[in-house]
Amino acid sequence: MNQIINTFAQHIGLPLSAGQVELLERYAGLVWQKKDFLNLTSAADVQEIYARHICDGLTAAAFIYKESQGADGVEVGDAGAGAGYIGLVCAVALPQSRITLIESLQRRSSFMNWAILTLGLKNARVANCRLGEKTVFSLDYLTERAMGKLTDILPLCAAAVKAGGKFIAFQGEHPDEMTPALLAKCGVRARALQPYALPQDDKKRFLAVFDKD
Repeated sequence: MNQIINTFAQHIGLPLSAGQVELLERYAGLVWQKKDFLNLTSAADVQEIYARHICDGLTAAAFIYKESQGADGVEVGDAGAGAGYIGLVCAVALPQSRITLIESLQRRSSFMNWAILTLGLKNARVANCRLGEKTVFSLDYLTERAMGKLTDILPLCAAAVKAGGKFIAFQGEHPDEMTPALLAKCGVRARALQPYALPQDDKKRFLAVFDKD
């Protein structure tokens, strides 16, 4: 069993079976296989994919698992899904949930469709579109990593979350500041930033969580 994935999952309180860990290893292998052709990552080796990307996805999965208490049928979206580091990892880690990977670039959408078929994931689908353009989503949870400045994307992301749902944004060492006016306009309330750390990394990272009214 992969030590990086297994140890990190245990540390953040996310239960994973040996089969789920194996699926995540296989997914990392698919990323490594296509990384240069599709410009998927700058990782120097597969171990870095585990530590940087897979563990970021597990962080989101652990949050959703704890908030939803492992409920069945939870609708999760991943905005600007890219190669699926958050959304596909959540699909593996949360098999009881339904995952929508929202990505506007065709090549990356094609990669994620290929990964879904290769891994045999039944709870994930790709929406090849741009959030907010001729699309309507009503999600329990929406995740976002590296879509852009949070103040710019908050209205789009908040609109895709149903009342009572949650928007989860990954933030670096200097999180974007939200004004009360913007939060009120988007109909969300901001929680205190939730710090987290990745394996083999000393950078400060945060989850910014917004509750939809």
